[in-house]
Amino acid sequence: MILYASQTRLIGVNPTCETLVVTCIDFRLQQHLDGWLATHVGHGNYDRVSIAGGVKNWEVVIAQIEIAIRLHRVQRVILMNHEDCGTYGWQGTVERHKADLAAAQQQVWSKFPTVTVETYLIRLDGSQERCG
Repeated sequence: MILYASQTRLIGVNPTCETLVVTCIDFRLQQHLDGWLATHVGHGNYDRVSIAGGVKNWEVVIAQIEIAIRLHRVQRVILMNHEDCGTYGWQGTVERHKADLAAAQQQVWSKFPTVTVETYLIRLDGSQERCG
């Protein structure tokens, strides 16, 4: 039997997950991300949102964070940008990514002060640098 969100609220079941992960859509990262998430977050206990440019498209990102917190009671948000992002183009320097991630982290905390927020910059070789 498949239950949809509207049905689960009616019968008193509220699905929860611990973590929301926000990444870019870039196909070059997906295999690396899958492995990293399995190791650092676990299998199946997270929502994953992929948006071109990651946190660069902030209005879309914050809307997804709000939904995940409201519907799934997410308490941890992981924001990931990556090098050589086509959405950023020539502006996608390491410094710009780190600045955007830091700003996004602060904006999440300002709306949801009890939520843990982690930020990472991903290299194309799959390595990650924790930024905050």
